[in-house]
Order: sequence, then structure tokens, then C-alpha cells
Amino acid sequence: MNLQTGLLVVIVVLALLSLGLAARFFFGRRRAERLWASTRCEAIKDLGTVSHLTILPLIDDQVAAEGLTPEAGVSYLIRADEMTILFDAGMNRAGEHPSPLLRNMEKLGVTLEQIDAIVISHLHLDHVGGFRYQRQRSFGLSAGPVALDGKRAFLPTDMTHPSAAVEVLEAPRRLANGIASLGPIPRQLFFFGWTLEQSLAIHVEGKGLVLIVGCGHPGIQRIVERAEKLFDLPIYAIIGGLHFPVTTKPIQRYVGTDNWPWNPANKQSVKSAIAELKKRSPRLLALSPHDSCDWSRAAFRQAFPAAYREVRVGEALEM
Repeated sequence: MNLQTGLLVVIVVLALLSLGLAARFFFGRRRAERLWASTRCEAIKDLGTVSHLTILPLIDDQVAAEGLTPEAGVSYLIRADEMTILFDAGMNRAGEHPSPLLRNMEKLGVTLEQIDAIVISHLHLDHVGGFRYQRQRSFGLSAGPVALDGKRAFLPTDMTHPSAAVEVLEAPRRLANGIASLGPIPRQLFFFGWTLEQSLAIHVEGKGLVLIVGCGHPGIQRIVERAEKLFDLPIYAIIGGLHFPVTTKPIQRYVGTDNWPWNPANKQSVKSAIAELKKRSPRLLALSPHDSCDWSRAAFRQAFPAAYREVRVGEALEM
């Protein structure tokens, strides 16, 4: 094969791959829209309340103190009265054991014995503990074995785990007193493909709903709309990733949205989200730096000066 023939073969292969991605994206996005439009969520009327809620970031891009490890991933420890939930498992990019998650847990005095349940927002490597776990459709807290015997794991899509008691949620569901999953919301991403993501809703007594979001791929507007369909309660707080990498984080800007590659995440999407949230007047708003750039977080800080908080590993958000 001469050089010209080789180049032609490469061009043809790349063209076919591009066409395949485009077709998958086009039909997947139509499927996601149909599924969203046809989903009829019954209101959850017996949610209950919690009197005290603390969200402690264990993994994120920024840390609050020396000795903690920053990482491009997400993991939060949620303490809601007597219930303690590990929300997502970080990324562990280097495949370490103990992982950054386990090391940060030790620094912050968090033990596995304290955790009652695990909730995974969606099956992406930076939320399930790394690419190996994503490929296996599983999740892990470290590169080495970590036993989760007797702990329930609430998952948004078909996944397994060698020791946790896995439950795949296909619809919104009350998980414990005052705590519910909003159920998986579908999104077709151009490069990452079909993505089902769930968020948590926690009803804090005397305040309202606290929404805890992993990456925000469905869009905060749809997450809020789903919550308002399920509960006749005000939105008190939104904490986590809203996926607005509009000026920096170039990879996430293109691969993590449901736009065509030539129309990636942009400033207008941030302004539209702010306009929708202003209608709800949240009292607390904390955006993860994991997937939202400095410009986006500054825009939210300016729009909600009294409510805005940063998300930093080791710095608890209390309600």
C-alpha cells in the first residue's frame, strides 16, 4: 500500500466514524426527547423530612485545606439525620490504592462503617472511580478491593458490584425518610453517547428541597422541572455539577453536552439557566468546579450573591 492509498483509507475510515457518531447522536437525541416527553412521574407525597443536612465534598477540583487531594471527579458525603450516603466515587485517574477518595476520607475522619448507602449519579469514569469501572459497568472506591458488604447501592442504569446490594432505579423513588432519587433523566451526548443521570432531592424541615447533582448532563432546567413534578415543595438549594465549561475545560466543553461539536457549551446556556433559577429564588447555590469554568461560576456568584457558595473538598455545606 503506497502513501496515497494509505491516506485515502484513513480519510474514508474517519469519515465513516464521523457519520456513525453523527447518526448515533441524531437518533439518540430524538429518543431522549421522546422519552422525556412521554415520562409521567407520579408525585411522591410521603417523602418526609430531615431536620439536619450536611454535604461534605470528598472529591472535587478544589480543596479547602492542605493535605487534601484535588481530583477531576466528584464524590460527596451526605449526612441526613441518621442516614449517611456516599454520592459518587470520584475518578482515581492514576489507579491508586488507596485512592484519593480513601485518602481524603481518612484525612476528614470518614470511615466506610459510617456509610449506609451509595448513590451513583451516572456511569462516567469521573463518578464511578475510573475508566476500568466504567468499562465493567461497575463502580469502585479505590483500585484495590474495598468491601461494601451490606451496603445498598442505588444506580441509574444497569451496573454491578461484587459486594454491595445493587438496586437499579428506573423511575423516581423515595430512598429513606426525607430522601428521594429524581430517577434517571436521559441525555444523548455526542461523544459519550446515551447517558442516564439521577440526582437526589432531600427535604429539609422548614426550608424545602435540596437538590444534589453529579454532573448536570440533563440540564438544570430539566432537573428542577422533574423535582417540581414530584414534590409540591420550594427549591431551597442546588449543590453540585451543572456542566457549564464555556470558557475553559475544553474537553468537557465539547464531549459533555448534548450539542453538536460545532455548537458546544456557551455563555447563553449559562444565562438561560440563571434566568430559570431566578424564578425559584434558591437560598443556597453551590456549583462544583469539576465541570463548570471560572466564568460560569462567577456568573452564578454575581446573579445570586447572597446564596452562592463554592464547593471545596473538606468544606461542609450545612443546612
